[in-house]
Amino acid sequence: MGMNIGILGGTGKEGAGLALRLARAGHAVVIGSRDAARAVEKSVELARVSGGQVRGASNVDAAQAADIVIAAVPFAGHRALLGEIRAALAGKVLVDTVVPLDFKAPRPYAPPPEGSAAEEAQAVLGSGTRVVAALHQIAAHELSALDHAIEADGLYCGDDAAAKATVADLIRALPIRPIDAGPLRNAAILEALTPLLIDINRRNKVRGAGIRITGL
Repeated sequence: MGMNIGILGGTGKEGAGLALRLARAGHAVVIGSRDAARAVEKSVELARVSGGQVRGASNVDAAQAADIVIAAVPFAGHRALLGEIRAALAGKVLVDTVVPLDFKAPRPYAPPPEGSAAEEAQAVLGSGTRVVAALHQIAAHELSALDHAIEADGLYCGDDAAAKATVADLIRALPIRPIDAGPLRNAAILEALTPLLIDINRRNKVRGAGIRITGL
């Protein structure tokens, strides 16, 4: 049975890639943007390519319309956006894919005071929203390439078992093997994999380095 999925920042590369794969898997997707008209325009393209249900809206409307919401926005606007739509996210699951990066700093992973973007989201949204951190290490160009499988596992972490089970189903729809990486306090470890993979790709002159967990 398909889910109603809202993607905040759905016109960006990561959000659009997720929309393509989730719509192709049979889920109804609403991509959100600060510019609703831009989201509507982008949704036409995504619906055509995926062959599925994709429509565009503002970020607020996307959050209100969805049963499960994915945050795929730049970290610079992460806290403010979630604060604005806190009421729309009440009682829902938020999948946070956001990575705090600052390549001008001594260390590229630059988390907020809460420890990670996902923990920042939980602090902003409160206990009424169940936050699960996931999919940070899956590159946007891999999500958009529908002609081949993604050679990586989908790591996720969170504090609510039911929310994590829902997110695991969503990851399977990509289709990627979901791997439970523990409680939300591990989000910083998952988020920090992104700059690590960027460096590995750069040093080896490739684009598609991924992470798989063996022994399971």
